[in-house]
Amino acid sequence: MDAFFASVEQREQPMLRGKPVAVGGGSNRGVIAAASYEARKYGIHSAMPTVTALARCPHLVLVKPNGHLYKEVSQQIQSIFFDYTEMVEPLSLDEAFLDVTFNHSSLGSATLIAREIKQRIHGETQLTASAGVSYNKFLAKVASDYQKPDGLFVIEPKDALEFLEKLKIEKFYGVGKVAAQRFHDLGIHDGADLKKVSRSSLVSWFGKAGDYYYNIVRGIDNHDVIPVRENKSIGAENTFETDLSDENEIRFRFLSVAERSWKRIERHRVAGKTLTLKVKFFDFEVISRSKTLDYFIDSKEAFLFESTAILSKELPFKKAVRLLGITLSNFKEENHSPIQSTINF
Repeated sequence: MDAFFASVEQREQPMLRGKPVAVGGGSNRGVIAAASYEARKYGIHSAMPTVTALARCPHLVLVKPNGHLYKEVSQQIQSIFFDYTEMVEPLSLDEAFLDVTFNHSSLGSATLIAREIKQRIHGETQLTASAGVSYNKFLAKVASDYQKPDGLFVIEPKDALEFLEKLKIEKFYGVGKVAAQRFHDLGIHDGADLKKVSRSSLVSWFGKAGDYYYNIVRGIDNHDVIPVRENKSIGAENTFETDLSDENEIRFRFLSVAERSWKRIERHRVAGKTLTLKVKFFDFEVISRSKTLDYFIDSKEAFLFESTAILSKELPFKKAVRLLGITLSNFKEENHSPIQSTINF
């Protein structure tokens, strides 16, 4: 995700859009947790002391972190990933590896899958993401950072070695500031320089990391994507650009959210007993209403009927609505194998 915490705050508070925003840094002794791209133009970045950030940009807007909200949005984004593959390895709230060798899409191309995921993230969260596509985790990670923000960069096998030779040493994933400075002191400034160094020399200088550096400059990274997932519920939600007050419009928009929820449920081929409605109002108050049925919902008609029934029981709302969501949980225990297919770049 692009400037994730700051972008979420700008989405939630429209008056912050276009302004230099930093999350964290609540006191003169504090540090910045995340900075918007407007703030980054002033050289502000995460882990920077607040005092330094304010000196560089006196009109910087400091926002207190909202960890619960960031986690909520992260889960919404990850639910999109699982529509395409079970092989999802989150690195943090705002980043993940996806192995789409076996996937649920008919697109037939890793690049097309990445593009569609980016479009869906923007459509469903109003946030932008950058994607990198390649044949291993290291190259995909490097590619994802290469054209931020809102980027999509592909490194095909035939282009990898030439790309790596031209890459600045500090752009190599796994080379931090200290290691980068050490490389510079040794006269190593890019991949071409690194490739000239023997494995034994790199190990003597950097220990075990030397083996890693020797391999990655040759495009070698055999680490698997390790999926981490406990799928307790499946559904969808939508944050609206303008708050909704009209009851008919709320019903119409909710039906669209429920339709998207059912598509996800159908892809995962599950049946569940519990429906949960989520509503966020214009003042950020959140309510949820759950209903557990005495049967498993396994059809679109039943899902839409029961979902709209929960909503109807709550209407009319006394406040304008900012977000609507519906999920299904309490699943029937079954085994579902992923759909196998081949994948091209």
